[in-house]
Amino acid sequence: MADPADGRQRIPAQSPFEEEIGFTRALRVGDRIVVSGTVGVETDGSVKEDAGAQADRCFALIREHIEQLGGRMADVVRIRMFATDIKDADAISAAFSRALKHARPTGTLVAIAGLYDPRWKVEIEAEAVIGSGQ
Repeated sequence: MADPADGRQRIPAQSPFEEEIGFTRALRVGDRIVVSGTVGVETDGSVKEDAGAQADRCFALIREHIEQLGGRMADVVRIRMFATDIKDADAISAAFSRALKHARPTGTLVAIAGLYDPRWKVEIEAEAVIGSGQ
């Protein structure tokens, strides 16, 4: 829904951190959608141990956010993936392929020291341009 103050469309807040810290999970400005770092937390709050399963969940959430804002996964032009262990790169890359191989967006995967919750093994950001996908 569009914010009357700035005209941006945002999905509804999904965690208390969004209001407390002041960020938006996913935002549409014109034909561009930007999705904040997304982790693989399940609906019930659990987190699967496998990094590939976490990445699959990240991409499912990213899809939901993009579709809520009027886009499609085919519109994704950039993905950034942050892994806490580079040994999980193949599993995370496989999830990327399952979700986006058809769209062939740019992609970055880097290893980082850690994430907010030690159970989280991957965090993924996305950018889409509505109407750019085939």
